[in-house]
Order: sequence, then structure tokens, then C-alpha cells
Amino acid sequence: MRQWREVKSHHRDALVFFRVGDFYELFYGDAEVGSRLLGLTLTSRNNGAAARVPLAGVPARALDEYVARLIKLGQKVAICDQIEDAAEAKGIVRRAVTETVTPGTVLQDTLLAATRNNFVVALTEATEEGVGMATLDLSTGEFSVQAVPPDELRAELSRSDPTELLLPGSLEGVAASVDAARPAEATRKGAGKGVPGSAEGSESSLGDASTDVLCTYRDDWIFGYEAAAEEIKRHYGVQGLGAFGFQRDDRAIVSAAGALLSYVGEIRPGGAEHVRPPRILRRGSAMLLDEMTCRNLELVEPLRAGEEGGTLISVIDETVTAMGARALRRSLLHPLVDPEAIWSRQDAVEELLDKPDVRRRLREALSRMTDLERLAGKVGAGRVSPRELLGLGRTLAELPTLRAVGESADSALLQSLVGEIDLLEDVLGLVEAAISPDAPGGLQEGGVIRAGYSAALDEVRATRDGARDFIAALQTRERARTGIASLKVGFNRVFGYYLEITKPNLDRVPDDYVRRQTLANAERYFTPELKEWEERVFEAEDGVERLEAELFKEVRGRVADEVARVQDAGRRAARLDVLTALAHVAERRQYVRPELHTGFDVEIVAGRHPVVETMMPAESFIPNDLSLDDGGRIVILTGPNMAGKSTVLRQVGLIHLMAQIGSFVPASRASLPVCDRIFTRVGASDNLARGESTFMVEMNETASIIHGATARSLVLLDEIGRGTSTYDGVSIAWAVTEHLHETVGCKTVFATHYHELTQLGDLLPGAKNMNVLVREVGEQVVFLRRLESGGADRSYGIQVARLAGLPADVIARATELLTELEGTHSSGGQGLGRSGAYRPTSEPPPDQLSLFAPAEPSIATRLRGIDPEEMTPRQALELLFELKAESGTRDVG
Repeated sequence: MRQWREVKSHHRDALVFFRVGDFYELFYGDAEVGSRLLGLTLTSRNNGAAARVPLAGVPARALDEYVARLIKLGQKVAICDQIEDAAEAKGIVRRAVTETVTPGTVLQDTLLAATRNNFVVALTEATEEGVGMATLDLSTGEFSVQAVPPDELRAELSRSDPTELLLPGSLEGVAASVDAARPAEATRKGAGKGVPGSAEGSESSLGDASTDVLCTYRDDWIFGYEAAAEEIKRHYGVQGLGAFGFQRDDRAIVSAAGALLSYVGEIRPGGAEHVRPPRILRRGSAMLLDEMTCRNLELVEPLRAGEEGGTLISVIDETVTAMGARALRRSLLHPLVDPEAIWSRQDAVEELLDKPDVRRRLREALSRMTDLERLAGKVGAGRVSPRELLGLGRTLAELPTLRAVGESADSALLQSLVGEIDLLEDVLGLVEAAISPDAPGGLQEGGVIRAGYSAALDEVRATRDGARDFIAALQTRERARTGIASLKVGFNRVFGYYLEITKPNLDRVPDDYVRRQTLANAERYFTPELKEWEERVFEAEDGVERLEAELFKEVRGRVADEVARVQDAGRRAARLDVLTALAHVAERRQYVRPELHTGFDVEIVAGRHPVVETMMPAESFIPNDLSLDDGGRIVILTGPNMAGKSTVLRQVGLIHLMAQIGSFVPASRASLPVCDRIFTRVGASDNLARGESTFMVEMNETASIIHGATARSLVLLDEIGRGTSTYDGVSIAWAVTEHLHETVGCKTVFATHYHELTQLGDLLPGAKNMNVLVREVGEQVVFLRRLESGGADRSYGIQVARLAGLPADVIARATELLTELEGTHSSGGQGLGRSGAYRPTSEPPPDQLSLFAPAEPSIATRLRGIDPEEMTPRQALELLFELKAESGTRDVG
């Protein structure tokens, strides 16, 4: 228990699994937590004169299963093993923590999602340069740092989607839980507190993800610049930070990077050599996608939690490796803003599209490769198994195929990506020479090292096998010597080798047989000769086990020395997988190469929604054209519900985003400028946990767009102002549109049911009206899904309600009320809804003034009954004077 207390004092925030014999035990508070989370029986043990100690345990052989369950619940686990042989120990066997497992630092495949990174993120407190943010995937060694403005931190955390946050201890307990800032259906259980840079220093959000976030706190001095800088230099063995591109004013990102390396060193001492040098991300190197844009466009997660598919990545992810899938996901969440980089990707995709045989051979070679990035991570952490090393060898054997394609490629990106790939022939040769082709999953199973690799091992194996052969032959010799035909030689782990003789034959047992064990129907013996050969076998087996362990450790170490080269090969293979997948999707979905330019104008011809079209029968999706230029940079898009306005809105954003990752797009032609940001405001939701109504959330999102958009941005708005009164909503929507037109100057598509906004198409020189066509057939409405110029004059809400199945009497009453509101009928002069419950009337009620139109109802009725084609000019003029006189008399002009 003194050992346990010593360990626990250094791992207070972890559940300590303490090895005792064949079990791992949890004590005191750990036992109580573990029993509750894992369903273990909570018992106790007598601790001498002290009170009984709470106790819960799990079998050693099942440890991984229980640890996995705890990690998925956001817990941290410290594994304390016996570190000396019990047979050689003097007194209590020494124990020490051999591994600490946290959600952000796991390496086990069963705890990792193959197609997405597993990031641990370190954050500093906000400074003038922003919040220092360091992001590490320990399973692959990917390491990046950046300074993030406080108002953009939420977006960056949402994109990285960390499973663990590392924060300064001074922030613990200062702020409200991160959970309060997130939608209820997406809240991470057990999320921590004090995310810096959030609104008023109190709350923040980690984005819509389904797994838990563990917040870990460390002493503030670890985040100090001097300590962090020394940790970076120590870890990479350098004299200064300039080699990594750090500048004099990069104090925040140095602090975050050093603190994260210190933490990883604490968690996995000696097992983080594969962590790559930090990649510094400067502002403007990639498009920033905020949380609501990623959510509204359904890039990687569906809008409704728990649904499968329906996302852009589910449509375009045709990668054949896990590392390629992760790379595509990162590209999708970090679109390019450098035109040259985009054009380079497009050239590579186009070449692979035009060369289907080359693409097929590449995809076949890639599909035979294991996850090289995570395999390199296991090598660097000293956690690779014999079978995984064998898989590494098979993967490296595919590299020549990749390079052959690169050497004959025309595009510069393919040439540099795979034409210069390191074939790692020395590593491949080492693995093939050292590891048996039948290598088992674990070292303890034996048979790991290939015959012929080590003469010493071969000699010990020969001794062991010779001794086994001698013992196997002993059965035949002893049967002949004793005349006992049923005599047999056997072995068990308790008694070793033995000679077994049934009881009817005991009278023929030779004098040199020594009894070893008595059974119900037989006796077991050994002889001095058998004992001698048994010792030879055991000694040889111990020697084989010891030599194999030493040789495997040596081979693993030699491969680990080249881990940076392995990682580079994995990174290149992943990027090639992405390019071939994009070409494959372009051919399969009939996408075209967009013309990316640095100007302003947008032109999309026959554009399609990449996700929606896959959910419909072939060729049933209606494509649409859209252009945005200086003379029409704002589109006021009207049309009824269900007509497809939201689909058009989203498809414009998705086409633009696909273009900026280098993908081809669903259209017959597209000419697009490089955008710095894409903003979306779609749908209605609330955040009651923060006291925000639907309308408040809507206004917050709108404010974020207005403050963040520039003339190079693309803004997609689906309704503004619907959460308040009609006049308030129209006023806000009108003012926002004017501001985007006059002050920001960005390209905007604004879908709305406020038909009043169509007047802006005439009032603003850069605005134009468009609508989604419908046709009325009797009382039914047919949605044509086709965009045309001009504004819609009706919303057809009642027709949609009829389609949704509202009762006929409700539809009839709604039609009557709509007629009243439009000024054609009245409700007895008492005003809409003031005449009580619905009552069918056989006579038309008296005329009353329309709520929205200044025209008098009887005048409107007379006008509807006139056929201008049948009137002479004189008759028309006389009618005009009559109506004018009547209007003046009724005082409704």
C-alpha cells in the first residue's frame, strides 16, 4: 500500500490499475469510481490496523477491454506493473507506472477511429498575439501550432475536434463548463472548464462531436515561455527554435507547443520520439470554416446527430486507405486559399482522371498498404508488434509501384509527391530478413525472428528442438525397455515432462523411475535422464525467448531510427490516395474541373448538389445556373417552402468549397473566384443552456457573418428575422442586406419568404431577384426546382400544409384567413381572429380594409372584373375618374 500511495501521489487525476498477481486492483476512491463506471463488484481488504480499504479489480488478461471502456468515458488511466521478477525480488516486488492512457494519447487501434485523427490540444491563456494552440495526434505524430484570435478559437476547436484539452492550472474552476456552450444533442460528457478566449472569459464550445473531451490541467510554469522553449529544444535535440520557423514574437505558440511536449513526455516517457517537428500555421494559410458553416453544409457530420451518411465526405470519400481518409477529412475542413496550390491539385486530379489505367494501378497498390502513419507512430512509441512490423514490410514493398507512376507523371504535384518518394529499401530489407513470415501477434508467443537471421538464436533453437526430439523418442525406447505398451511421455506446466503408466502395469516399473504424481488410474514418473533433458529444453526455451526479445527490440529500434522517413512515405501515400480518390469520384459522378481565378465573378452552369443528387434516382436532380458579379452580387432568392431554395443555397457553398480543396465539381461548367471565407446561416435552433432563444442564436450568427465577411467572402443566408414579429424581421433582413451590399461588398445568396425584400432588386444596383419555379394545378402546387430571374409573389404555404397532411377543415380555415389578410374578405369587421372559433359562413362578410394593401376591396373587385382588351380608351378614362371619385369619398387613397 505504500507503493500504491507513492504512485497515486503522482497520478492524482488518473485511475491507477495496480498489478497484484493475476489482477489489476483499484483502491480507495479509484475503486468506487471504477466499480460504478465498469460495473465491478466493490469489496474491501484488511489493511492491518487501519480501516478496511475499498477494492475492485479486473483480470490482467482483460485489462485492455476495461481500459478501453474507461477511455471512451473520458477517463485517464495509469497502469502500474511489476517491474522485476518475483523470483528474484528481495521483499515486495517493485512496481511502477509503465503507461498512462488518456483519450488524447491512446495508441491502441481499438480506441481509435481509423478515418479521423485523434487530437490532444494544448491552449494558453489569451495574449495580444492570441491564444496559443498546439495540436498533436500522438498516433501519427502530426504536430501543428498556431496563434488563434479569441473569437476564432471556437471554430478552430470545432475543426480539430479534440478528445483531450491541456490547459494551465490557473484556469481550472474559473469558467463555466464547456458543455453550456454547446447544443444538448452534441454535448461532450465530462468536458472541462476554462477554455481561454471565450466570451467574457467564461464559456466556449468544442464543436459538434459525439465523443467526450477530457480537460487536463498542469502547473502554469509548464506553459511559461522559457520552460516551453527548453522542452522543445530538449525533445528535438536542437540549440534554437529558428530551425522550426518560430519568430521572436511567437511566444504564445511556443508556450503551447512546449507544454504539450512536456505532457506527452510525462504520459509516455521515452515513447514520443515519432512526434514530428511542429508545423506553424499562419493566418491566411487556409480558409477558416466556422462551426455553423461546417454544420450547415454537413461537411463531415450530419445535421442531425446519429444519422448515417448525408454528408459531403460520405459522397466524395473514395479513398482506399485510412490515412488517405484522414487526409481528405483534413483537406475538407481546411480548404486552400492559395490559387497556385489549388491549380496544382487540379492538374494532378485531371491527369489521374485522364489516365484511368494509371489510376487503377495506383489504387490497387494503395489498397494493399496498411496505415503507414499510425504504424510509424507505434514504432516510434515502442508499441509495434511482430505482426505489425511484418505489415510494415508488406506496405513498403508497394512503394516502387507508386514511384514508377510519379516518375512518368506530367503534373508537378505528382512528380514531387511520389516521383521522389523514399523506397526505404534498407528498412524493408531489415524487416524481411529479421521477421518470420509467420510472425505471431505477440512476442511471448515465440517464432518471431526468421531462421538464419541470428546464428546464436539458430543454435539455441537447434538445442531446444534436439532435446524435444530426444524426449519424443524416449517414449519408444522406454516402451521397448519396460515392455509396457501403454507407457507414454507427457508434459504439463506444473510438473514438466513425465512418464505415465497405468495401474495394471505398475509391477513392471523399473527401479530408476521416480514417482512424480499419483492419478486415479495411473502414476507419473521421471528418470534422471528425463530430468536432464527436461532441463536442457527449459534452458533452451528460456534462451530462445530471451534472444528473440533482444533481437526484436534491436530490430524495432533500428526501424524506429528511420521513423521520420517512414512517416514521410506515409504522408505522401495518403495525399496520393486523396488525389486518386478525387479523380475516381469525378469520373463516377461526372464532375468537371472548375476554373479558379483571383477575380470576383461567380458563374455556375447546371450546378448540382453533390449529396442530394446521390439520394435521388439517376438523372432526376434538376441542375441550375447561377451567376454573381458586380452588377448582381446579391441574389434575393424567393419561392415557396419545399421548392428547393435551401438546396440551391447549400449547393453553391459546397461547389465553391470542393473547388478550393482541388476537387472537381458537380456542374457542366463553373468559373469561381478564390474565397477567403464561406459563411452560412441556415435554419432555426436555440441554446437554452446559455439562455439564448432561437432568435438570439440567429442574431448571433448573423452578427458573426457581418463582422467576419470581406469582399472576397461568400455569404449564404437562409432566412433572417423569422424568430420575431413580421415588421421587426423584415426590417432586420432589409438592413442586413443593405449592409452586405453597401459596406461589405461580398457575394451573397439570400433565401427568404419576405417578398418585401424583392424591392431591393430594384433599389440596389448590385442586387437581383431570383425565384424557384412552381406551377399551380388546381389547388395543388407542382415544384419545378428550376431557378429563374424575378421574385416570387406567393409562398404557397397552405398548399405545402395540405401536402403535409393537415386536416381539410384546418386547410379551409387557413385559406379563409389568408383571404382576409390579403384584403379580399373580412371577418365581420372585428378583425382577424376576433370573431371567435371558426364558423363557416354562407354569405360573404362586409368589406374591410386590407392589412397590407392600401387599395379598397370593392375597387379591387371591380378591377378584377374588367377585360382591358374589350374597353375603348374613353371607357378606360371614364372608369378611372369614377374609381378616383369613389376612392376619395371613401378616404382610402
